[in-house]
Parts: sequence; C-alpha cells; structure tokens
Amino acid sequence: MADRPWHRSLIKSGVRLFLGGSRAHVQDWFPGLSIVRSQNVSEVLYRGVKVASLAGMDRLRERCGDAVYIVGSGPSIRDNDLSDLEFRSAILLNGAIRLSGDTISEPLAIAVEDERFVWRHLDMLREKVAPGSLCLFSVAVLRALCEIDKSWLADKTIILIDDIRKPYGARRRSVDDLKKLQYVRLDAEGSAGFSLSPDRGVFLGGSVAVSALQFALYCAKHQVGFLGIDISNAGEPRFYETAGDTAFSGIARAEARIIEHLVLARQIAAERGVSFVNYSPVSALLKYDFGYDDRFALKPQA
Repeated sequence: MADRPWHRSLIKSGVRLFLGGSRAHVQDWFPGLSIVRSQNVSEVLYRGVKVASLAGMDRLRERCGDAVYIVGSGPSIRDNDLSDLEFRSAILLNGAIRLSGDTISEPLAIAVEDERFVWRHLDMLREKVAPGSLCLFSVAVLRALCEIDKSWLADKTIILIDDIRKPYGARRRSVDDLKKLQYVRLDAEGSAGFSLSPDRGVFLGGSVAVSALQFALYCAKHQVGFLGIDISNAGEPRFYETAGDTAFSGIARAEARIIEHLVLARQIAAERGVSFVNYSPVSALLKYDFGYDDRFALKPQA
C-alpha cells in the first residue's frame, strides 16, 4: 500500500488553503474524527460513534519497572540479543512492533505517530498488536486507523500523542504561548521542548522516539535505554525491510532536530536522577556524548 492515499494529500492541501497555517493541522482529524476529554469522559469518536476509550499516562507508569527502553527499527537491531530485556519494559516504535510476541514477549507499549506507517503497515499492526495492548497513537494515526478499520481500536488501550505545538481542536501555539505553560521546558533558543505532563501534549521532534521519550521519562525510575535509535544510517533498510522494499525516511534530515530534543531531555532526566543509556554502536547519539553500552550486543559464536 502507498505511504498515503491521494485523497489525504488533497485534504492536507485544502485545509491549509482554507484555514491557513495556524489551523492547518485540522487535517489530522478531518473528516470524521473527534476526541472528547473531560473530567468524566475520555474517548475517541469517528463519525459520531465511539470507537475507543482514552487512557491516561498513569496506565503506562503503573505497568513499568525501574527501566524503560525505547526500541526503534534501526538496522542495528539485527545485531542485538533482546532476550535479556525485562518484561514489559520496551516501548516499540513503528516497525519495531514486529518484535512483539517473539523477541520481546510483551512490550510496555507501542508507539506510532506518522499516519504513513498505518497506510503502509496495517497488516503488521493487525498481526502484532494484541488485544489490551497499550498504544501511544497520534491524532492522525487514530483518524487513519478509523478510515481503514475503526473496529480494530475497540480492544486496545489508547494513550493520545497530542502535538503540544499543534494541539487537537486548537490553533497552533507560538513559542510565547508555550513559555506560559507550567509543565513545559524549552531550550534557550525555544526550538526544542519537553513536556513534563505528556497527557496534556508532547513535543514532536522529527522522530516518534522524541514523543515516546517524554512518556518514558514520566514513568522511568532509574534508566531510559535506547535500542535501534540509529539516526545516522536512516538511508539503509530498517531491520524488517529489504533493499528492494524500503520506505522513505526523513530521520537523517531531521537529525539536528531530534538530537536537540534528546539533549534537553537528558538534562531533565539528570535532574531526576534518571540516566540515559545508548545500546546502538552506530547511533548518531554517540556524537553527542550519549556513550555506548554493549549489554545487548550479540555475542560471537564459540
């Protein structure tokens, strides 16, 4: 299946043309999706019918232990032995969902932010995401899933990834708007941010790893680990792809944006006594003093 159907590209262009840049993100939920969040009710509706309930981030925290691992789909995953990963400790990003139920018996959660992954890999989601799974999904991902198969969401536990800069149901926020939010930390330039309350929105930073990290740091007691967060080799096939069938990745182009968010997050983690550990020997994180730990490296055969 194509990365995005042609009608979505038309809607994206049309919404921007008619509503302008400050409300262009309306295309994420138009048409049909609505999200209701109040003191008593948190749910997702599609064309007026409830398709899923929304859970709070505490559902994530109550499931996890001392460490949370953010597992991406970078090629380095092929050289990892993940059998030693603690039960319910991994947040699987995009194609790393393929590890669920096999290499990783049960993840802490899965996270998908870009609707193009849904259009391209719906079969993987259907096969690998078990009923009751905790799913971190963006507004656009929820709408795409509803367009294709709204019943699929019914037995999943959904936690919303809401873009704090372009929130559901509201105009785009300026840097000045963000500075007024007590649960937000910005870097000196205002280009990178971190949400201390992911339920109220997270900063999107060029990779779903940035969003997942804000949830992970809310939950983790001692450590956040990074597996398959390579960034540097984004032009190569992901661990589940082949050379002849590789989806476009903008990760390499977004490297600076991703890193500035991770560096800010590392500062906040240090204040909380939480360490960041990189388990990819080829990650761009190495250039920014994240170090490397070979705990999960495949051991050579005797």
